[in-house]
Amino acid sequence: MIGASLSRAPVLRSALRLEYLTVGWNVVEAVVALVAGAVAGSTALVGFGGDSIVESLSGATLIWRLQAERGGAGPGRVEAVERRARRGVAVSLWVLAAYVAAESLAGLVGGEKPDSSPLGIGLAAASLCAMWPLARAKRARARELHSHALEADAAQTAICWRLSAVLLVGLGLNAALGWWWADAAAALALSVLIAAEGREAWLERDCC
Repeated sequence: MIGASLSRAPVLRSALRLEYLTVGWNVVEAVVALVAGAVAGSTALVGFGGDSIVESLSGATLIWRLQAERGGAGPGRVEAVERRARRGVAVSLWVLAAYVAAESLAGLVGGEKPDSSPLGIGLAAASLCAMWPLARAKRARARELHSHALEADAAQTAICWRLSAVLLVGLGLNAALGWWWADAAAALALSVLIAAEGREAWLERDCC
C-alpha cells in the first residue's frame, strides 16, 4: 500500500485535526486542573487533571496510528502496535482511578475541606461545552474509517464530558453551599468513570 486511498484521505485528515485538537486541549486542561487542584486542595480537580494527561497520551497514540495509515503502513502492523498502546492507556487509567478513589475516601474520612476554585469551575464548564461535540465528530470519522481505535477514543472523549459534569457539580456545591464533602464525593464518582474509561480503552468493539 503506497498510501491511504483517495476516498479515505480527506477523512484521515479530518480525524487527524480532531486528534490534534484533543491533545492540545487536554494538555492545557491538565495543567490548569492540576494547578487549580493543588491551590484549592481539591482531589476532584487533581483527578480530572490526571485523566487529561492520560487522554493526551491516548490522543498522541491515535495521531501516530492515523499518520501511519496515511504514510502507507500495513494495517496489520498499525493495529497490532495501536492495540498494545491502548492497553497501556487502559492500565494507566485504572491506576489513576484507584489513586483518586483512595484519595477521595481519605478526604471524606479525614474531613479535609478544600477551598472553592473559580478557575476549576470555569475549566469544568468549558470542558462540558467542548467535549460532547468533539466526541460526536470523532465517532462520525470512526464510522467512515471503520476504525476501532478512533471509536474507542471517541468513547473516552464522551466519558470526559461526563467527568466534566460531575466535576462541575462537586466544585459548584462546595463553592455555593460550602459542602466540603461534595468535592471528595465528586472525586469518588470520577474514579468510577475513569475506571469505565479504562475498560473502553481495553475492549475492542465494532464501530459499525
